Formats: sequence, C-alpha cells, structure tokens
Amino acid sequence: MGLKTKFNIALCLVMALAMGATGYISYRMLQENARQEILHTAGIMMESAMAIRAYTVSEVRPLLAVQSKRNFLPQTVPAYAAMRNIVGLRKRYPEYTYKEATLNPTNPADRATDWETTVIEHFRNNPESDELVGERLGAAGPSLYLSRPIQVNDPSCLVCHGAVEDAPETMVAKYGTANGFGWSLGEIVGAQIVNVPMSISLERAQSAFQTFMLLIAGVFAALALTLNILLHRIVVRPVTKMSNIAHDVSTGNLDAPEFETNGKDEIASLAESFNRMRRSLVNAMNLLEK
Repeated sequence: MGLKTKFNIALCLVMALAMGATGYISYRMLQENARQEILHTAGIMMESAMAIRAYTVSEVRPLLAVQSKRNFLPQTVPAYAAMRNIVGLRKRYPEYTYKEATLNPTNPADRATDWETTVIEHFRNNPESDELVGERLGAAGPSLYLSRPIQVNDPSCLVCHGAVEDAPETMVAKYGTANGFGWSLGEIVGAQIVNVPMSISLERAQSAFQTFMLLIAGVFAALALTLNILLHRIVVRPVTKMSNIAHDVSTGNLDAPEFETNGKDEIASLAESFNRMRRSLVNAMNLLEK
C-alpha cells in the first residue's frame, strides 16, 4: 500500500468523522432555531390576541354599552374580538389558528376538543403554570402550540357566567341557559391556544442544512485535492525519484545522476544527504575496482 493511499485513507476517515460531527451539531442547531422561530411567531399571535382583548374591553365595550342593553352584541366580548382578528389572518394563512377553548363555554363553537381539554386540565392541575408549549400532529402536519390559562380573576365576568338569573337577558335570549354558567372566581375555565405550523420552518431548516453540508463537502473535497497535489509534488515525487536513483546505483549504474535539490525544507535536506551517500558509495565502488 503506497504512501498516498495510506494518507488518503486516513484523510477520508478524519473527514468522515468531521462531517458527521459537523452535520449532527448543525442539524440540531438549525432544528432548534426553527423551533424558536415558530415559538416566536406563536408568541406574537398570542400577544396580538391579548392586545385585541384589551382594546375591546377598554374602548369598544363602553361605546356599545347602550346598544347591548337592547340587543346582545358579541363584538363587546373580548374572546369574540380576538377570534375575529385571527379569522382575518387565516384568510391568508389558514394553517395558523387561535382559539379560546373552554370547558363550559357560552358559545358552543368555543367548546374544547379532547386534546384541548388535556391542555386545560394541565392548567387546572398546575395552577402555578402560566404557559404550556407542545407539539402535535394535525391534518396539515406537525404544529407547535402555545397556550395560556383562562382564569376568572375579574368579578365582573360572573355577571355573564355566574348564576343564570344574573346574566343579561339579551345574552340569555341569544345563547340560552344551557351553557356558559356556573363559573366561580379564581377558577381556570379554559385556555388560549395558538397553533403554528412547523412544516415551513422545518423545511427551511432542512434546506439550509443540505446547503451547508454540500458546502462543507465541497470544502473538504477541495482540501483533499490540494493536500494530494502537495503530497505528490513535495513528498511522493521526490522520494520516488530518489528511490529510482538508489536502485540504479545499487545495480551498478554509477553514472546515475544526482538528485536535484531545491529549497531548504526537510525533503531538500534528505536529498542532500542522499546525494552525499550516493557520492560516497560511488567513490567506494571505484576504489574497489582499482
């Protein structure tokens, strides 16, 4: 096995290990960055919903207070306003969802599904928890959800959701008396849940990973080619030439030329020593012939 072959085997092993380690670390980093990007988007959606809720309570509800006495207006309900805001967003981004899932909602459309109930139960069993992040597989692919508990902290909420007889007549006329009542102060009755698709960000991360690995492979290939060229010119070719000269001299060809040296590196030093040895050998053989 030649020197170049041994060198390339060792080089390939090192590069394979380097690419494996680089690929593993970069893949994990890109996947984590994609997840953080998705979580950031979910956080923006959640804060947007909270801002709409606050705006509805502070500015919209007072303006419609008189009309609400004659006819129940869902536009005065913070959850309704937040949902309508997300409905507009979903016209362009249908995979993004927001829901104020409730165990016992006034509007049946807000009733929690099985997996949403699991999220709500988490908050009810862990009242100190103020946020829950998780992943789930839906019809549109994997998604990340960000959820926060809906807790009855304002006594004014019980006007509509406490006892049936205390609820506004206009609301009872619109939704009936079967749902949305019996809440108590401090109770966690639901959860705000934002769903953000993961496929787009993960595909971007995968594409970036593939591009990065192709670049790394290209750099390693160029490095291997450069090292092989340098190995051949600096080491293999001079050593091969010296070996041929030594073979000629050892078989009696005393007219074999000396090895031409250039530079002051280790190979040049070896060549000078080789030439001195060759001259000494030729002189010794000439003396023997006399």
